[in-house]
Amino acid sequence: MSHPPKNVPSASPPQARLDREQGIELSIVMPCLDEAETIGTCIGKARRFLKQHGINGEIVIGDNGSTDGSQEIARRQGARVVDVAERGYGAALSAAIREARGCYIIMGDSDDSYDFSNLMPFIKKLREGYELVMGNRFKGGIAPGAMPWKNRYLGNPVLSGIGRLFFKCPVRDFHCGLRGFSAEAIKHLDLQTTGMEFASEMVIKTTFLGMKVAEVPTTLSPDGRSHKPHLRPWHDGWRHLRFMLLYSPRWLFLYPGVALMLIGGLLGLWLLPGPRQIGSLTLDVHTLLFAAVAVLVGFQAVTFAVFTKIYASSAGLLPPDPRLEKAFRIFTLEGGLACGAALLLLGMAGAVYATVSWGKQSFGPLAPSQALRLVIPSGLAITLGCQTILASLFLSILGLRTTGRRNDEGQERQG
Repeated sequence: MSHPPKNVPSASPPQARLDREQGIELSIVMPCLDEAETIGTCIGKARRFLKQHGINGEIVIGDNGSTDGSQEIARRQGARVVDVAERGYGAALSAAIREARGCYIIMGDSDDSYDFSNLMPFIKKLREGYELVMGNRFKGGIAPGAMPWKNRYLGNPVLSGIGRLFFKCPVRDFHCGLRGFSAEAIKHLDLQTTGMEFASEMVIKTTFLGMKVAEVPTTLSPDGRSHKPHLRPWHDGWRHLRFMLLYSPRWLFLYPGVALMLIGGLLGLWLLPGPRQIGSLTLDVHTLLFAAVAVLVGFQAVTFAVFTKIYASSAGLLPPDPRLEKAFRIFTLEGGLACGAALLLLGMAGAVYATVSWGKQSFGPLAPSQALRLVIPSGLAITLGCQTILASLFLSILGLRTTGRRNDEGQERQG
């Protein structure tokens, strides 16, 4: 499978890159934290692979502060060790990737769960021009005991499915730790996370930038360590899910917000004429109040989706979205202020009418079922009007920030 490239500068010819990087075609990168039991085996397999296939390559270890002598074992095996003070899976890999000199980079865990002697499927795809090549353990085979049941049947399928749904990503095994990429492509991603989210960020940003993505079957074996894995399934699974939600304002804010507004609005219109009977259940103004709350909360969520999208694009966390520029041309500050003022005036008119009606009753007791049918919609209109005005003003500030960034980028290109 592949994803057509867009928004990414074309890569220079492989030979030019090889010349520039002293002829090193492949860097095999591994994170390490107290892996003395397995690091030597992994490096040995990687070295034999390079020799067997005549590939000019290197092995780079990102060590995260091992205290069991992993560094010395790696150096004796001919690997280059990069000491990484900042803890975290992503921090160790990022540091090692920055130090890698190869045209292509393949990363994999140093616990002997991945087979570094069988990397040619990755190399072939990279040589064909794919910028990210993911391993797929479900296609290649998972040995008994290699993956906990909650990861195999719940965590990985669910998170991979969410990744495909949220980001239209073609990858079927979102969290496979064995993957390859071109050195030039990884620079454009500007990866920021230092923990386990590093794996998700790589796939998400690759998809955002329209890079060419492929998947190849790979195997997963039980790791060879006697101590507990560094991975914490529930904790790390939540971190991956949280990261994907934060990178998708549509699913985090927009879609839930629109759903709440629709449900609350339709329910409110249904209850506005009078109480409604469903079997033995009577829905009255109490339900109308909660319908109004649903509309208000939904509106807040929708505005947060817009705020998040604009901020993330202007800060460079997400790629530029042409739809934002089009939206700013259509929905102007003046238009937003006018809509907010109209809602505010409508709500105030309803409040005045309710007060006048109360005055006709000599400001005495009112039947809640009738009075609140006017007060609740009026209060909702006033609140939505104020929120629309404030949101429009804040959006205009974000729009100026977006325009400023665009002008700065244009000046840099001209320079």
